Amino acid sequence: MFSNYLIGLREGLEASLVVCILIAYLVKTERRDALKPIWAGIAVAITVALGFGCALEFGSQEMTFQAQEALGGSLSILAVGLVTWMVFWMRRTARHLKSELHGKLDAALAMGTGALVATAFLAVGREGLETALFVWASVHAASDGTPRPLIGVALGLATAVLLGWLFYRGALRINLAKFFTWTGGMLVVVAAGVLAYGVHDLQEADFIPGLTHLAFDISSTIDPTSWYGTLLKGVFNFQPDPTVLQVTVWALYLVPTLTIFLAPVGFASGKKKVKAPDAQGPQGSHGSQPSKAS
Repeated sequence: MFSNYLIGLREGLEASLVVCILIAYLVKTERRDALKPIWAGIAVAITVALGFGCALEFGSQEMTFQAQEALGGSLSILAVGLVTWMVFWMRRTARHLKSELHGKLDAALAMGTGALVATAFLAVGREGLETALFVWASVHAASDGTPRPLIGVALGLATAVLLGWLFYRGALRINLAKFFTWTGGMLVVVAAGVLAYGVHDLQEADFIPGLTHLAFDISSTIDPTSWYGTLLKGVFNFQPDPTVLQVTVWALYLVPTLTIFLAPVGFASGKKKVKAPDAQGPQGSHGSQPSKAS
């Protein structure tokens, strides 16, 4: 449940910050007449993301077991690729996100209502589709027949919306650079588990060999149905009897990816590091936007 909460929080907060920047800019420039098209684009983006998630869930139920495992494994690997790209992209471009969105919004204002709807849809829709895919893959990997994974996602999204609103009102001050670095690192750990589970799905679908070649089997020591087994499964997608290929892929992804991600790339010039300032909401005392974290 915690891993799904983290996914909802991280992805939801990115979308919330995008919405805050768009809305705050229109209010600041006294273009409140453009708010309706922006909200319309946001609504369409959310609807498309929800529809995509439903299509993944209900569409896969009509498939054979082998086809389900092949689809689940393939989408899990795709989701890991997307979330890995996303966490690196956000770390590199968070400081420039506000100016980038402002430029797109200025161009859309000059083109008319349709362009405003499209700008909001594209800005929020990418986050929504990534969230739907990664949530589906994570829930599929950690599914234990209970609604806890979905509850975790819902709580994470609700928290993200609340934080976004507090940023907008200027009531919350947080170092977004550190926040996205640490949550991104935790997402990389979650993604490693999803990747290993995706490989296992492809092995069960007979797409990849090695299903019977186990790296170890500690089922007698760690009961998967116990509270700690459930906790390990929910947070790390832990499996007490992984295959050799699962463990190999997990290690080859996690170690280099986490090392590169946590390295001070983008925060240093030569050997001298630049301290990232705190970020305030759009209406903070210095008028800074929530995305001005570096």
